[in-house]
Amino acid sequence: MIDETVSEYRAVISKCRELFEKKTHDYGTAWRVLRLPSITDQILIKAQRIRSIQEKGEQKIGDAIEGEFVGIINYCLMALMQLGFTSKDPMELTFEQVAPLYDKAAEETLDLLMQKNHDYDEAWREMRISSITDIILMKLYRVKQIEDNAGATLVSEGIGANYQDMINYSVFCLIKLNFATDEK
Repeated sequence: MIDETVSEYRAVISKCRELFEKKTHDYGTAWRVLRLPSITDQILIKAQRIRSIQEKGEQKIGDAIEGEFVGIINYCLMALMQLGFTSKDPMELTFEQVAPLYDKAAEETLDLLMQKNHDYDEAWREMRISSITDIILMKLYRVKQIEDNAGATLVSEGIGANYQDMINYSVFCLIKLNFATDEK
């Protein structure tokens, strides 16, 4: 099952990366202007829309929730990349410059997934998508609190680990929704 999870993770991330590449072509790296709290708020908007649709059972805008999970993944990867940039780094980067950073952050997140998946024995496969959405929202509120505390934590993991968890939970949802399968 672990090999299947790795394959499914990579298929989802590949689709997310394709969209990231196209948006980088269209918009450049305009996201580099965003401070981490602004990225966190962008993720919050997407997670709240998913939950709202889940609770209401209908939506007025046709964009599927799969796209919102993709957005969460890509914004979290942007945040992880931002954590590595300094004020001396250029704002505008080509896709060829950011692609290795995107890939590195995605692979490090996969490594975390594999460690946790080993210990939790793929419990996510038994979870409801609505519960995973709630966990993503909880992680977001944790990140916002850490940001409000200027990044200081007493016993908790930091912001980066929370972004990674949100990526992995979003990947789980997309796997459960068959997002990266051949029939989509």
